[in-house]
Amino acid sequence: MSGSIVSKRYAQALFQLAEEHLKVDQIAEELNVVKDVFGKNPSVYTFLKHPKVTTEDKKRVVAKSFQALSAEVLNTLKLIVDRHREDIIFDMINEYMSKISARKGVADATVYSVRELSNKEKEQISKTFAPKVGKQSLNITNMIDSSLLGGIRVRIGNRIFDGSVSGKLNRLERELVSK
Repeated sequence: MSGSIVSKRYAQALFQLAEEHLKVDQIAEELNVVKDVFGKNPSVYTFLKHPKVTTEDKKRVVAKSFQALSAEVLNTLKLIVDRHREDIIFDMINEYMSKISARKGVADATVYSVRELSNKEKEQISKTFAPKVGKQSLNITNMIDSSLLGGIRVRIGNRIFDGSVSGKLNRLERELVSK
């Protein structure tokens, strides 16, 4: 089974558990701590993936390292270690955060522009494009792309809104060639 499918299933299970116990935001904060620990200490991840370390030793280290976290997060991490799925931890955390965003009506968007966008421009883009995808707001990541010549290209999920000069020129060229 693909890692992304597995990570989605773990994230879904943890999210359902969090909703039942009214701990959605608390668990999100704890998962960010886990992500920081693994991000800043790659040796922890290396230890968990090492084939000569027993599963019980790995679970003991996880329990000791993350003892301050809730039982839901701790047990999920132990289950992941028990099933030898340590490589999906980051994906599972990202999936969980996506579920929170979806619940709050927020979508992730990548906006390609020729220059860095101001906060006011990002807010305006969010107000304009969020309703088009059925969301309340957008979490915008700005990427600089000098090939656009001007304007912006917005990607939300698998939808692309192209208002760039280069995109308009390409569409005009296709129209002229097809006639």
